[in-house]
Parts: sequence; structure tokens; C-alpha cells
Amino acid sequence: MLLPIVLMLICILGFLAQSTGLCMVRGVNEWRAGNKEFLLAILFSGILAWVASLFAHYTDIPLKFRTYQISAWFIFGGVLFGVGTAFNQGCGVSTLGKLARGDSNMIATIVGWLVGWTILAHWQPKVDVMKNPLPDNITYLLLIIGSLALIIWAFLGSKQRQTLWFSMMGIGLLAGFIFLYEPKWPPSGLLNQLSNALTSGSEKNWPAIEQYLLFIALLLGMFLAAWRTNKFLFVPLNLKRWVEHLFAGTLMGIGASLAVGGNDSQLLLALPAFSPAGLGAVTGMLAGIWGGLFVRDKILVRT
Repeated sequence: MLLPIVLMLICILGFLAQSTGLCMVRGVNEWRAGNKEFLLAILFSGILAWVASLFAHYTDIPLKFRTYQISAWFIFGGVLFGVGTAFNQGCGVSTLGKLARGDSNMIATIVGWLVGWTILAHWQPKVDVMKNPLPDNITYLLLIIGSLALIIWAFLGSKQRQTLWFSMMGIGLLAGFIFLYEPKWPPSGLLNQLSNALTSGSEKNWPAIEQYLLFIALLLGMFLAAWRTNKFLFVPLNLKRWVEHLFAGTLMGIGASLAVGGNDSQLLLALPAFSPAGLGAVTGMLAGIWGGLFVRDKILVRT
């Protein structure tokens, strides 16, 4: 009974992500152009995740999310992910959004993600990962106060501001409840499991059927949003773009593996839990996107 409800929620999440154009690369580009609000809305998109945590507490649902202490590997992984994202011209979520809009070259990015995860499965640096305790009452209080402040601020703003912030926070709210059903629902989690299954050869490592269904529902929501706004346009495969996106996706996969998650899990799960590792990874991603865009726009494009 729960699965159809969760599938509907993740379909709505995909619809909102496509409609708002959730993409860290776009956020950085708009920040560089003088509009800081879009990137800020992305960074605070998971602030309502506390609602699902509170619901889990009162209904005795086990909260399986883990936070980690910060380390140089998390930051380095974030930088690699950010550089790959800049070259890809889209983060993990927006890659799926472009695929749902008809750009078949995004398949190369997804394949690259699998390649990147697989590389780290065969060769993994010595990473000292130390778990942190889950958020306490002070964390929840800060999130509640922050949520109310942002809701009031958005509500008193223009229609455009209301649409942006309520959509972004709605994505975080939905993500929190989906996480209670399937902790590995983010696309990066599915790709991680697929790479582990391919390299280990063990049938136990393959994702559950529910994870595939959640992934399909996410794409369906994105497709419906693209179709509704007449933004669906099939883009055939191009060898040059395929190679570029394969390379970019590989960097994203390696970076996500080192950072223990792509930008989807970092924004929607790690940051709301005040995970030090999540903060370091997102900071690294932003730095990597910034640097990657500079290299791409100022050096590669000119040559």
C-alpha cells in the first residue's frame, strides 16, 4: 500500500525539480551574473526534511540516515564532482532532467557515473570515515526556526520568489518522506549499488525492484513537466558530446563515491542533518563547479 503513495510522491518531486530547473550549475551561473537567490534556494531546499524526521520519531519508524565527520576526502570528492558537473553542464538531478527532456547524450553521463563508481570499487583510497550522531533537539529547533523564517520571507516576496522557494522546499519535504521508505532512493544511491553489484558479482548487492520503480517514477515526473511546458525535444546521440559527457560523468562518479553521495543526497539529506562531511562536500562541489566553468568557458571553448 505504501509503494504507490511513495511512487506518487517521487513523481511529484521529479515534476517540481524539472519545473524549477533545479541545477547547481545554473545556480552558480546565476550567482556569477548577479542573481544569488536561485543558488541559495537550492542550498536550502532540504530545510523541511525535519518534518519527516519528526514524523518518524512519533511513529517509531527507524531513521537510517548517517552523518559523518568532515575529512579532506569528502572535500576533494566534492571538487571532482563539481568539475565533472561543470563539464557536463548539469548536476546529477539536472542530468536526469535533460534526459527526460529528450537529450539522449545524457545517457553517457549516467554510464560515466557507473564507470566512476566502479573505479573506486577496484581502487579505493584510504578514507577514515567516522560517523557522527544523528541530529539532536537543538538541530531540529534551528531547522524549524529557519524554515519558518524562509516561509515568511518568501510569502512576503513576489510571486516569482514564492514559486521558487516553495517549490524548492517542497522538493526537500517530499524527499524526507521518501527517504523514510527507501534510504537509497536518490539516483546516486541506485548507481552506487549497481556498480557494487557489477563488480562484486553477488546477487545480494543488486538494488531492490522498488529502487528501479522509484527511479522510473522520478523520470516520469520530469518528463511530464517537460511535456506540459512544451520543452521536450529529442536530441540524437552525438559522438563528440558522448565522449565529453562520458568523461564528465566519470569525474562525477568518482567524486560522488569519495563524498559518499552526489549533490542530490548532500542537499536533501546531509545538509539538513548538519552533517560536517555534507557541508564539506557541498563546499567542494561549488568550488569545483566554479573552477570547472572557468576552465570550460575561458580556456576550452576559446581553443
